[in-house]
Amino acid sequence: MKASFEKYLLEFKRPSGTSRGVLKKKSTYFITIDNGKKKAIGEAALFRGLSADDVPEYETKLQEVCDHIEKYQDNFHEELRDFPSIVFGLEQAFLKLKNASGYCFENSFTEGSKGIPMNGLIWMGDQNFMHDQIEAKLADGYSCLKLKIGAIDFEKEMDLLSELRKRFTTDKLEIRVDANGAFLPHEALAKLARLAALDLHSIEQPIRAGQVSEMAELCKETPLAIALDEELIGVQSIVSKRNLLAQISPQYIILKPALVGGFLACDGWIKLAEEMNIGWWITSALESNIGLEAIAEYTASKNTNMYQGLGTGKLFTNNLTSKLEIRDAKLWMSQP
Repeated sequence: MKASFEKYLLEFKRPSGTSRGVLKKKSTYFITIDNGKKKAIGEAALFRGLSADDVPEYETKLQEVCDHIEKYQDNFHEELRDFPSIVFGLEQAFLKLKNASGYCFENSFTEGSKGIPMNGLIWMGDQNFMHDQIEAKLADGYSCLKLKIGAIDFEKEMDLLSELRKRFTTDKLEIRVDANGAFLPHEALAKLARLAALDLHSIEQPIRAGQVSEMAELCKETPLAIALDEELIGVQSIVSKRNLLAQISPQYIILKPALVGGFLACDGWIKLAEEMNIGWWITSALESNIGLEAIAEYTASKNTNMYQGLGTGKLFTNNLTSKLEIRDAKLWMSQP
């Protein structure tokens, strides 16, 4: 068995804004494993500045893993726990080698008979740019929109959301927002109260990750459902996961396989969340189509009817070819 990796630079069609700044390019890594009979590719989707394994020795570790791939084959989940994006990439490659179809997960989605309901993502930008995105998504038939907030003036964001809610009642349009930790703890509850008045579904990560006691208090007092996102990054052991969820007691968690350590790690989070009556959904994190396809296959295997936060692969000018397509605000795997 042989393995190698390649660095790949994804380029955005348009600079994309978050509360952490504007993204123009994103590097990722492809791991190829050859077992002598066939080859399979997985994406180690490192997210600079966000991934727990964004460390100087990352490529050195990737090379070491590739040089000793047989050593890692059966125990990489444990051995590479501190490198969640590498675990994510290896999972994909090994699952593709295992399955005759070449898919990571085989289900009605990969057969092309079922689509995954999606939220339409509205990127940060000036008020006009966000308004134009909203109109485009509504025209495409989305009945759930997620707006990234926290980069422009909060009052302008409230105006956008208020206008949207006046046009569409909750039974016509579900609205989610993602603050990416933009609110300060002392101001968060007041802002959540104003957002809740608009009958929003939820808010992701209202305050910066790592403020566990503040987040716990916020989840206890909030009038608007809170979903943990960045808070889950770097939390690896089952004991740590259980303690975090028990202490904060959020209404939802957001699972990003590339950031939390792959599909097996997501399974662990889901099991704990369901035991504690915490809701969940799955979100991509700017992967190429290699990683995105795998995440979509995994998501479909969960048979959930909740809107998922998967990308469309259309953000980049140089993405790899894919069988993914959007029809009627759902993600589908096209068939030959």
